[in-house]
Amino acid sequence: MDDMNDDELTAEDAMIAEGAPPEPNPEEEDRTAALEAELADAKQAALYAQAEMQNVRRRLEKDAADARAYGATNFARDVLSVADNLSRALDAIPPALREDEKLKGLVTGLEATGRELDAVFQRNGITRIPAVGEKLDPNRHQAMLEVPSDDAEPGTIVQEMQAGYMLRDRLLRPAMVGVAKAGMTA
Repeated sequence: MDDMNDDELTAEDAMIAEGAPPEPNPEEEDRTAALEAELADAKQAALYAQAEMQNVRRRLEKDAADARAYGATNFARDVLSVADNLSRALDAIPPALREDEKLKGLVTGLEATGRELDAVFQRNGITRIPAVGEKLDPNRHQAMLEVPSDDAEPGTIVQEMQAGYMLRDRLLRPAMVGVAKAGMTA
């Protein structure tokens, strides 16, 4: 560059020497704008991907928690029929047979089995739905019949045909009930 004299300086070199900024190159400006737009798009895509991963992680955590809490739902429903049959068996024993010395051990064993089954239900979050005396709740009770009643307010459960159960906060089986309706006055 030492061989160059002042006449040979380009216009850009002269502007730089005078302290003026070089003239913008439209091609470089377009390329810079395109790169900036591409960078903004990449940042946006990264944010979306990060948010989506967070949502997927939350869904998986919820699904895993639900599987732990409610995974035994079908098994629990099946065991309810065992509880129903045991309850029916205990209810069918007349008081005279309960006092018979020959059957007292059998009755005591059946009652102990019923208590143990109730304890297992409680440990696993299975609770019985209150019915008789409650107002009919279609989310927890299934009305099977209406019973004329002067004593109970219409819509009140007066009879339970089959116990209903909840598994934590979910309905396992509705209680099958008889509901009071306005009594017949003659």
